[in-house]
Amino acid sequence: MTANWAGRAATVVLAGATSVALLAGPALAAGPVVGAPTAGDPYFPLQGNGGYDVGHYGLTLDYRPGSGQLTGMATIDATATQSLRRFDLDLRRTMTVSSVTVDGRRAAFAQPADLRQELVITPAAPLAKGAGFTVVVRYSGMPRPVTDPDGSIEGWVPTEDGAFVVNEPQGSPSWYPCNDTPRDKAGFDITMTVPDGVTAVANGVLVDTVTAGGRTTYRWSQPRPMSTYLAFVTTGVFRISTGTTPAGIPYLNAVDPSQAAKSRPVLAKLPAMFDFFQSLYGKYPWNSGGALVDNAPEVGYALETVTRPEFDRAPDELTLAHEIAHQWVGDDVTLARWRDIWINEGFAEWSSWYWSEHTGQATAQQIFQRLYATPAKDTGFWNPPPGNPGSAADLFAGSIYDRGAMTLQALRVEIGDDSAFLGLLHDWVQAHRYGNATVDDFVTFTEKRFPQLDLAHFFSVWLYQPGKPTGW
Repeated sequence: MTANWAGRAATVVLAGATSVALLAGPALAAGPVVGAPTAGDPYFPLQGNGGYDVGHYGLTLDYRPGSGQLTGMATIDATATQSLRRFDLDLRRTMTVSSVTVDGRRAAFAQPADLRQELVITPAAPLAKGAGFTVVVRYSGMPRPVTDPDGSIEGWVPTEDGAFVVNEPQGSPSWYPCNDTPRDKAGFDITMTVPDGVTAVANGVLVDTVTAGGRTTYRWSQPRPMSTYLAFVTTGVFRISTGTTPAGIPYLNAVDPSQAAKSRPVLAKLPAMFDFFQSLYGKYPWNSGGALVDNAPEVGYALETVTRPEFDRAPDELTLAHEIAHQWVGDDVTLARWRDIWINEGFAEWSSWYWSEHTGQATAQQIFQRLYATPAKDTGFWNPPPGNPGSAADLFAGSIYDRGAMTLQALRVEIGDDSAFLGLLHDWVQAHRYGNATVDDFVTFTEKRFPQLDLAHFFSVWLYQPGKPTGW
């Protein structure tokens, strides 16, 4: 994500109620349990659930921009990681559920008012640990934007001609039921029906379109595992262009006509950016690339939605580079907890600096030196430390981006060998492909690679000490 245009693995937490009968004689096996209604992230306590792992989402949606009405059917394929008699999905109460089935049988369900985003499901029969199962949820309503702790909006944001859909960090349940934790990655097929003249753009490859009765259905597919906050389906009037990068990455751009002229020279650099970051981080992880540029200035930021980053207005060059780099650092290798945001944003921001250097503009070190000249008394620039934002309200603070990128550039200088540093970044991405990681994981990965350096002190200063880093 690029916040306010200034710089804004892989296992579900298995928690839940269990009971063990302590009786004379052999211990009795525990029966089916209630899956946890949270994945345990302290920044967003209601986010995510326990007891199962999702493999695929099939979303069939119908949106009527004039009324704001969204009708949906979500088909969710999952595997039980506990023996379950009940489990939750995340879905905000602006969406009203009409029916739920589990493996084709009607299931009891509830949307408790006090839990805000929990869809509580009781299957007709308990689910055995290790069993695959399919949940089908039918629902409808008028999705509304979600206001985050930092005051920004996300989720389903209506526009004059459709809706701009961005989900980081908690917007996904505003429009589809899911296990909304970054750690539960899944493939997506998204089908959206809209009025003729409106285009629906989502993750992945456009499989087909069908027009009938004054409405058009768009079917998109992205089968590789990604986090729920990176799914999207944005609707509006767009000019579509397609192509293939010199290295063979197919791409599709969708641009609001009001942003076309300003976007054109920047998007002309998009193919080269995809190929450059592939040479840096390794094979492109998704089935398509591109960008979506809408006219939604009230949003105030861009987001690295998988395959096709979204921009609420025409982006500048470094913002485009930042979001494309995220396809590897953030989307492929994704934070495990929200406090680990540095491994998404610090890496993408440094990547945009390296693009600048690669294209003969300011080098990453020149950008570092300019920013490091910021006085220590400017605590708003230096804090919070990027290794631990401290709260959800500071998740997208400028220091996570600027000081976060400076940390990597300082590490580059500390290592003193560009090929070794770039090899570290490449191998980090490859080692965590389609997975999740923490700040500590990167620290450990780097310390093992360079045992001759005092990196424990370096990372302590740059990632965790408040104020301007000195003496590293």
